[in-house]
Amino acid sequence: QVQVEEFGGGSVQPGGSLRLSCVTSGFTFSKYVMSWYRQVPGKERELLAVNSGGESNYADSVEGRFTMSRDDAKRTVYLQMNNLEVEDTAVYYCHAGFVQEYWGQGTQVTVSS
Repeated sequence: QVQVEEFGGGSVQPGGSLRLSCVTSGFTFSKYVMSWYRQVPGKERELLAVNSGGESNYADSVEGRFTMSRDDAKRTVYLQMNNLEVEDTAVYYCHAGFVQEYWGQGTQVTVSS
């Protein structure tokens, strides 16, 4: 059974930090391209970061503030989010893509003062 589950969302003030985790099971993790997305109501889901086993690539909106990493042994990816802005408020999703696609259920991140 495939599982993709995000952890670590919450509320934080502008300028703060959060670390999201995405724990997976049920597929060959090391072969999959892992990504982080976010979505706000009424807008399309936005791709933030991608990692296919080497360096991560980032959207301009988060470059320099967010860092994605993966641990193949733990079947887990992380998203370290620093210097958070109100505009970063969204539901954050983990995505795994290769032969098939898998999504997590999302975790809410709220940035407000």
